[in-house]
Amino acid sequence: MENTEELKKQLEYIDKLTDVVTGLKDRLGRTPKCAVVTFGCQMNARDSEKLCGILIKTGFDTDADETDADLVIYNTCTVRDNANQKVYGHLGTLKARKKRQPGLKIALCGCMMQEHSVIDNISKNYRFVDLVFGTHNIFRFAELLYNMYTSEDQIIDIWDSTDDYVEDLPVKRKYSYKSGVNIMYGCNNYCTYCIVPYVRGRERSRDAKDIIREVEKLADDGVIEVMLLGQNVNSYGNGLTDGISFPALLLEVEKVEGIRRIRFMTSHPKDLSDELIDVMAASKKICRHIHLPLQSGSDRILKAMNRCYTKESYLALCDRIRNAIPDVAITTDIIVGFPGETAQDVDDTIDVIKQVQYDNAFTFIYSKRTGTPAADRVDQVSEEFAKEQFNRVLDAVRISAGTRNGILTGKVVEALVEDISDNDPSMVSGRLDNNSMVHFTGGSDLIGKIVPVKLINAKGFYYIGEMTDSI
Repeated sequence: MENTEELKKQLEYIDKLTDVVTGLKDRLGRTPKCAVVTFGCQMNARDSEKLCGILIKTGFDTDADETDADLVIYNTCTVRDNANQKVYGHLGTLKARKKRQPGLKIALCGCMMQEHSVIDNISKNYRFVDLVFGTHNIFRFAELLYNMYTSEDQIIDIWDSTDDYVEDLPVKRKYSYKSGVNIMYGCNNYCTYCIVPYVRGRERSRDAKDIIREVEKLADDGVIEVMLLGQNVNSYGNGLTDGISFPALLLEVEKVEGIRRIRFMTSHPKDLSDELIDVMAASKKICRHIHLPLQSGSDRILKAMNRCYTKESYLALCDRIRNAIPDVAITTDIIVGFPGETAQDVDDTIDVIKQVQYDNAFTFIYSKRTGTPAADRVDQVSEEFAKEQFNRVLDAVRISAGTRNGILTGKVVEALVEDISDNDPSMVSGRLDNNSMVHFTGGSDLIGKIVPVKLINAKGFYYIGEMTDSI
């Protein structure tokens, strides 16, 4: 639940930390610089916005690069092993720099820090790291940072769980016109390959009134698109006394004036209800995009993964979605190389790809995560086999997405302009309702606006278009 006493305490620590940063500024002769480096998902990105909000409030410049910052914070991910290795690689670079610059401070937070083996490693082999905290006590960031600056010791503060959350602290959004909104924390599903329930904890849904109040504040601040965030948004409301469901929450968010687009991430297939499909089909604000992780098309592997659905039920769900919302884009996650997986199992996955015709898919080779049931299996597949099957799946995804991504060619649709195009400064990049990107001629004055665009050509995963006067 929202902890008002903790909010008051942390606001007091923000004041204390401001005094510390003022003293640091006097010693440096300039504004102290901080770099917050984010690894992982949208929830981590949202957490980093909270860190930046407090840093800016207390006097830091958060636009610094990690190569010249006075404070470097790594907000970590641990879904796959390569994410952990990236963090260790960054720390190796900072170790040499800290010898030259003793005043440099280094902090680690996020999911990776919830692993006991990681904490043991940090405390023994990375003593130059000043502060370590996890996912459950991120709302105490101001307090932890204050303690770091007023102590000579390495501070490690990891909680195994919590029922508390504090959302009314300063936030520095990356975008002025869109924002993520946490509607729940944690996960109850315990897929056998996944470390998330162990590092994010059990499901905890925020009170709907608190969520709506946050969305209203965002709308008042110029936000026109919100993304509702949770590990499994479809199970939102479980355990709340008012019994509100995720579709009911969407209807309440839809009522907020000023909000023109609503997205959500992520849906678990076992909990996506017909009620949600109906709400989306009737909505003028909920975007026509559902991210629906498949992970595998093999019933045998799905059971071993503890996914709690079958190939048949998944395909039936996708049929219901497409029948009710013909213009919907469906994207997915797929894991290849799960322990015991065979080429026949991968054939089943490819069959689902062909039948569903995904608009895009994020495909990964299975990564063994210590502490999960799958990691203890003796039938781990070879790296060579996994790569071979991965390439087969990737080819199927490319064909599927290539067919779907040109489906809107020639139509006039609305695009939310997000930025100047990376490849051509005379063009801007906009995101369509179905999450596809379009690039068209325009200037920075369009950023944050929803404009009508005619889609001229499909170029793989994006369109080339031109702005028009109206739909």
